[in-house]
Amino acid sequence: MSDPLVVARLGPVFSRGVLCLRGPLTAENLSPFQNAIRNEAGPVVILDLSEVPYIDSAGLGSLVSAYITCHKSGCQVVLAGTNDRVLKLFEISRVEKLFLMFPTLDDAIGAFAAPTRA
Repeated sequence: MSDPLVVARLGPVFSRGVLCLRGPLTAENLSPFQNAIRNEAGPVVILDLSEVPYIDSAGLGSLVSAYITCHKSGCQVVLAGTNDRVLKLFEISRVEKLFLMFPTLDDAIGAFAAPTRA
């Protein structure tokens, strides 16, 4: 049995949904993530992965599915705090270009905090 995945909603922060994941994102525990991402609405959803030690292929598929679903509805999925192991998985599977990534949650929030000017 895999370690559990805990998903906590932080926010909205500057009108952005922020989901903080803690634990591995694997086939055995995708439900909390899938349920949480379905309930997010808004132009940007930030996923804090700083406490996600690893992601398996099913978890990766779930992230890509979330990206596709959000992208179709005009939403953007942003990742924060991805560790080297997770980044390597993204690189190997060639999905790193799908996601806007930031080193920390604060960096991700800060990138969207400033009001845009037309």
